[in-house]
Order: sequence, then structure tokens, then C-alpha cells
Amino acid sequence: MAKYSPLIHVSPETMSGVPVFSGTRVPIQTLFDYLKAGESIDDFLEGFPTVTRERVISLLAEFEKELIDRVA
Repeated sequence: MAKYSPLIHVSPETMSGVPVFSGTRVPIQTLFDYLKAGESIDDFLEGFPTVTRERVISLLAEFEKELIDRVA
């Protein structure tokens, strides 16, 4: 993924520099932990209502594009 994304915020003052969804304190890793555990995006959104479905889908689309660009 590009070093800058408006979907992701990284700052030492926010969650000790852990990448979070912009405008929230929800770590990006938490989304992937949910998905790896077999949980759905709906389950994640229910647990973290400050993150929108649009942000999750946009983030996954960015990661998808970055991955495809790297192997192409």
C-alpha cells in the first residue's frame, strides 16, 4: 500500500503509532484479526461502529490493488 492513505492514520499520539482507521482509534490489524478468525465484516462493524462499511471496503480495495500491482 502506498505510504500515504487517507483511510489510515499513524501518529505516536494515537495508539502509540499503531496504524488506525482515520478519525478513530480502531487499529487496522483488528479488522484483519476478525477476518482471520472467520468473522464477517458485519461482525467487525458491529464491534466498531466508528468505522464505516465504506472505509472497510475502500481499505480492502487499496490493499487488493497494491498486492496485484506488486505481483504483476
